[in-house]
Amino acid sequence: MSLWIFRVFLIWYGCGFILLSFNLIPPALQWANAVFLILSGIIGGIYFIKMYGLIKGLAYSLFVGVLSVLVEHVGVQYQWWFGHYTYEQDFGPMVGGVPITIGFAWLMVIAGSHEIAKTISSNRILFVVLGSLLAVMIDLILDPVAFIVKEYWIWVEGGIFYDIPFSNFLGWFFLSLFFHTIGLFLPSTTLENNNWRPRIMLVFAGVEFMFIWLGLLGQIYFASFMNMLLLILWFSFYFKKIKGRFEIRRIV
Repeated sequence: MSLWIFRVFLIWYGCGFILLSFNLIPPALQWANAVFLILSGIIGGIYFIKMYGLIKGLAYSLFVGVLSVLVEHVGVQYQWWFGHYTYEQDFGPMVGGVPITIGFAWLMVIAGSHEIAKTISSNRILFVVLGSLLAVMIDLILDPVAFIVKEYWIWVEGGIFYDIPFSNFLGWFFLSLFFHTIGLFLPSTTLENNNWRPRIMLVFAGVEFMFIWLGLLGQIYFASFMNMLLLILWFSFYFKKIKGRFEIRRIV
C-alpha cells in the first residue's frame, strides 16, 4: 500500500509539473495543490515510520506536522518567527489562518532534509546543522516562486531577497534546527538499505527541482541558478554515500 502511495505521488507530480509549467490549472482544480502537499507529507511520514518504527515514527511525524502549523499560526496572526504574511490560495481547510496542508509540507521538508543530512554525515552536530541548512535551501526557491510567480501567499513586509524578509529564513532555520535536534533521539530500527530512504530523497529533490523550473519560467533567475548549484552539490554527496546500496527497480 505504501509503495502505491509513492507511485501515485510520482504520477501526480508528473501531471502537476506539466500543468504548472504552462499555467493550465483552472480555479476549479486548485484543490490539486492540497493533494500534492498531502501526498508528499504522507511519504515523509512513511519514511519516519520505516526508519524508526510505527510508534516513534508516527509520533514524530505528528509532532512535526502539528507544531509546524501551530508555529505558522503564530506567524500569521502575530507576525512572529517568519514575518508578516497571509495565505492567498486554497490549500485546503485552514486552522487559524494556516492551511493544515502546510503541516504536510513541513513534514516532507524535514523528512527529506533528515535523510540527506543523516546520509552525508554521521556527526550529530553536523547532521542537525546540515539538515536545517537543507530546509532553508529549498525555501530559498520555494518562497520566491510561491510569492512572486504563483502568489500562493503574500508578504506584507519586504526584504532584500525578492522582497522576502530575512526573518523568514531565520525562522525556517531555527524551526528545522529544533525538529532535527529532536530527531537525534530517535534510534534507527531498520536496515540501512531501507528503500524509503532514496524515495523521500527523490520527493525532496523533485519538489525542489519543480520550483527551480518554475522559477526559471517566472524569470526568478538568481534564486533558480543558485538553488540548482546547491541541488547538484548535495545530490552528488548523497549518491556517493549510497552508491550500490539500492536497486532502482526496487525503489519505484
